[in-house]
Amino acid sequence: MGIIKDRFKAKADAANAEIKDILKTHGNKKIGEVTLAQAYQGMRGITGLVTETSLLDAQEGIRFRGYSIPELQEKLPKVPGGGEPLPEGLFYLMLVGELPTEEDANHITSVWQRRSHVPNHVFHTIDALPINTHPMTMFVTGVMALQTESNFAKEYAKGINKKEYWNPVYDDAMDLIARLPRIAAYIYRRKYKNNEHIQPNGLLDWAGNLAHMMGYENESFKELMRLYMTIHADHEGGNVSAHTTHLVGSALSDPYLSYAAGMNGLAGPLHGLANQEVIKWIFEMQEQLGTDDPTKEQIADYVQKTLAGGKVVPGYGHAVLRKTDPRFTAQMEFGKKHMPDDKLVNTVWKVYETVPPILESLGKVKNPWPNVDAHSGALLVHYGLVEYEFYTVLFAVSRALGVLASLCWDRALGLPIERPKSVTTEAVKEWLEGKGEIWE
Repeated sequence: MGIIKDRFKAKADAANAEIKDILKTHGNKKIGEVTLAQAYQGMRGITGLVTETSLLDAQEGIRFRGYSIPELQEKLPKVPGGGEPLPEGLFYLMLVGELPTEEDANHITSVWQRRSHVPNHVFHTIDALPINTHPMTMFVTGVMALQTESNFAKEYAKGINKKEYWNPVYDDAMDLIARLPRIAAYIYRRKYKNNEHIQPNGLLDWAGNLAHMMGYENESFKELMRLYMTIHADHEGGNVSAHTTHLVGSALSDPYLSYAAGMNGLAGPLHGLANQEVIKWIFEMQEQLGTDDPTKEQIADYVQKTLAGGKVVPGYGHAVLRKTDPRFTAQMEFGKKHMPDDKLVNTVWKVYETVPPILESLGKVKNPWPNVDAHSGALLVHYGLVEYEFYTVLFAVSRALGVLASLCWDRALGLPIERPKSVTTEAVKEWLEGKGEIWE
């Protein structure tokens, strides 16, 4: 079937047997208690699904198959002479559950290179949209147009055995990931670079080729893309984009439809669009203060005015994390290495020193620390990528690695359609009056 596919199937078979044994022995054990507040307030803290690829710890941040971001930066393969991990290696780790060798990562690079052709009708579909369409709308439209190529949809229509669902899902995941850089770069060049497109370079790695097709040949920008694609790839299963991809996939929608649904969730301002909001907020601050190098005192005053106006400081706070996001730290270290004197990057660092104490003083914020979105935009602006509406597209390309690896596992483990119980407020009121149970 293929080297990586064979390894994945062996892992999935072993995991299936293990999970069946766990459920046989412990299936009736309670994993938690749901409160009424949780039912009304976004299901926060409810453990209700399994995602194999990553786990978010409130204190340590994201771990991919048990490895922290600093460990991944050290252990994952890199391009010759490079300092940042290859996203291909992270995908292998999430899919197979083991650290890849350099040969493993290079093999995935070559597979994605071979599978990267995008049919012309996808570009024609994108071109049919007005040029002022948001890049994420163009991106999801392109993915939906690409759905004509789905192996799973074709095999399901023929009548495939459910035990084999994972096989065409795996092929769809590999095809889709391979093609996303081409679609993203096409949108970027169409909207911002006078529709002047750059052909892919078959000798480059996945993230490096994305940078090339967008028109950025600086080697440190390619390194940034490798880091960016790695640290944004996954954030366990409960976030909107991951959960939506899993949910839609549970209905046996193919990976193209499932991923497109997830990316519509990513486009929301409370999720992936937040990176756009951060850089927009900083630009507005600079304009109002009349300087591109504000002092900490000026920043503190602007933050107070932002909060007094009933607004939030974008990029600060997280639903789960209770310390500085390790993804923020990784980007800060990249900035110190590649652009220590950049005024915008230094402003991000000053904001980092200023905002948490102010938020802590309010006594209402559980996590006053920055998340990944607080830094990424400033790094991109340094290299001339100032079109902040496009930033969420980069996030979407990266997030494909995690959600599609998870989708392969969903089908390999035969997870059922997801269908939680819901209740009405009227039923809740009756339950509170002692007129019956609502959770059964």
